[in-house]
Amino acid sequence: MSATKWILGGLGFVMGGPIGALLGVLIASLFDSSKALPQGEDTGGESYSGQYHQANRQRRRPTQGDIRISVLVLAAAVMKADGHVKKQELEVVKRFLLNNYGEEGGKEALQLLKNLLEQEIDYMSVAHQIRDNVNYSTRVEIVHLLLDLAHADGSYDSTEQYVIERMVVGLYISNADYRSLLALYGKQHDPEWAYKALEIEPSATNEEVKKAYRRMAMKYHPDKVASAGDDIKQKATEKFRGINEAYEYIKKQRGIS
Repeated sequence: MSATKWILGGLGFVMGGPIGALLGVLIASLFDSSKALPQGEDTGGESYSGQYHQANRQRRRPTQGDIRISVLVLAAAVMKADGHVKKQELEVVKRFLLNNYGEEGGKEALQLLKNLLEQEIDYMSVAHQIRDNVNYSTRVEIVHLLLDLAHADGSYDSTEQYVIERMVVGLYISNADYRSLLALYGKQHDPEWAYKALEIEPSATNEEVKKAYRRMAMKYHPDKVASAGDDIKQKATEKFRGINEAYEYIKKQRGIS
C-alpha cells in the first residue's frame, strides 16, 4: 500500500494532537510544492493541523495505520536519543516498514522516518496521546518493538534506556510489565531473567511459579492484539513464546514436572 494514500485515508486519532502536528509537516514532504495539500482540504474527515477535532476527543478504536505511525514517531525519538542514528537501528526500522508497506510503501514510509528524525519530538506528549487511544496490550507490544530497536546493536545504551523508560511512564505501562519485557533480552547475562519474565521472585514456590505462568500466558496471548496489525501480533507471539521459554527454564531448573 502506498504510504501517501495510507496517510491521507487510513488514519484516525493520530491526525490530531501532538502526532498530528508532526504529520502536518511530514505529509507535505511527500508532495512537491505544486501538489501540497492546502490547510483544511478534505482528508477523509480528519485534520492534520495538530488540533483535535471534537470526534477525536472521544476515544475510538485505532486503525492499524494509527499504530504504525505511533511506532514510527516513538522509534524516531529512540533513534535520536544518543545523538546519532546507528546502522543496526535503521535496519530494524527498515524491516518493520517493508513488512508493513511493501517495497513502494516502505520507501515512502522510510522518507517519513528520515523527516521525523529532523523534527523535535515531544515524545511524552506523543506517549500520552497513544495512551488515551490505544489499549494496554497493544501499548506493551509497542514498547516491545522499541526495545528491539534499542537492542539492535547488541547493547542497551543509557540514553536510549532513559527515553524508553520515560515513554513507559507516559504510556502507563507498569514497571513489572516493562521489566518482564526487558528480561527477555538478558538471558545470556542475568541468571534471574526467567523469574523477571514471569514477574515473580526467585523465592516463589512451585505453585506460585505455575500460577504466574498461567497469568502471564493469558495476559500476553496474541489474540489480545489481533486487530492492531501483523507486526504487533508478531511481537505478542514472541513475548508469548518467551513466557513459555521462561517457564520451561524454571521447571527444568527446579525439576518441576
